[in-house]
Amino acid sequence: MQRRKVLGLAGAGAAGVAAAGAGALALTRHDPEPVATSADAGGAIPFYGRRQAGIVTPAQDRLHFCAFDVITDDRAALVEMLQDWTAAAARMTAGRDAGTFGAVGGSPEAPPDDTGEALGLPASGLTLTIGFGPTLFRDARGRDRFGIAARRPAALADLPKFPRDALEPAISGGDIGVQACAHDPQVAVHAIRNLARIGMGKVSVRWSQLGFGRTSSTSRSQATPRNLFGFKDGTRNLKAEDAALLDEHLWVQPGDGPDWMTGGSYLVTRKIRMLIETWDRSPLSEQQTIIGRDKGEGAPLTGAREHDEPDFAAQDGAGLPVIAADSHLRLAHPDQNGGARMLRRGYNFVDGSDGLGRLNAGLFFMSYQRDPHKQFVPVQSRLAKQDALNEYIRHVSSGLFACPPGLPAADDHWGRALFA
Repeated sequence: MQRRKVLGLAGAGAAGVAAAGAGALALTRHDPEPVATSADAGGAIPFYGRRQAGIVTPAQDRLHFCAFDVITDDRAALVEMLQDWTAAAARMTAGRDAGTFGAVGGSPEAPPDDTGEALGLPASGLTLTIGFGPTLFRDARGRDRFGIAARRPAALADLPKFPRDALEPAISGGDIGVQACAHDPQVAVHAIRNLARIGMGKVSVRWSQLGFGRTSSTSRSQATPRNLFGFKDGTRNLKAEDAALLDEHLWVQPGDGPDWMTGGSYLVTRKIRMLIETWDRSPLSEQQTIIGRDKGEGAPLTGAREHDEPDFAAQDGAGLPVIAADSHLRLAHPDQNGGARMLRRGYNFVDGSDGLGRLNAGLFFMSYQRDPHKQFVPVQSRLAKQDALNEYIRHVSSGLFACPPGLPAADDHWGRALFA
């Protein structure tokens, strides 16, 4: 590793690295999963640790997700870029410039090694989470460009085409996915921009998505948020405090696949456009029947409080299910899907208008799970075929990424175990 990379990694904050290392040593399989938090919206979240930050980290307010295509066939160049990315990520998540000289500290005759738009801003809870897509292992032409095709996990098999999918290839897939979450949108955008700058000539941006207003809670410290349909979203989401459930449903376990993924997780992304104007003209009673919950409290239609367990056997006076057979709540509930659960981490988006006076808006859905083909795929298959909500939504983008475990210390880098 080049000296400047070592300096960049070490400069990310020795105290934070030491604390993360101590926490990893103290943690056993049966200990509660640590919840990475910042003291306030401006604080820093440790970059190093047993898990990648940005998964069970309490969901921040803003997102910039970016999928990259690798445009070099040079394995060594790709590994070097991942080393550079790691050094920059460690610095930026600590609230520092992406490079050792920064936006204004280098030679006036040379381009700065930071773009500068985050100068003066705090870390803002920035997390950067990386994942590797199926096409990194074997591209669309079937080539094993980097000699890693044999290391592709079975769980990273391409997702099937679901009924009603209207996917746009230009905003789907990707060799590498990077999720930047922060409490300040400029901090998240700055992070992705600088990774793209560092990767120039080796990667290109395939697509990216800005998000606001998280649509899930990943910690019991957070209240359940609302999506753009006005309903509370993700009431039954996995939480960082649910250690046993996380081992069962979120984290890849030994023997699940290749060793480089043990302790990691698989990320599914879906851009779901909401037909806002049509939904807004629907009666409240119809909206609640479609979702299966009360719009105000968020309670199931058979309960009084948000976290009441739904009674799927309950019937109304006409002998019909109180929670409709094609309601979103019933079809997505773990009890109706063999216990399958995911950790959702989605965001709202508004990408202007579609040229016809309608908002181009919706949900950028993200879910982490131990095996997407045993969790996301069966649940989405049921929803795609039966969910009454399908009248008001369109799935236009899809992605799948293998997110390895965290980096234990500053001498490690993203992708090291995969490319070893």
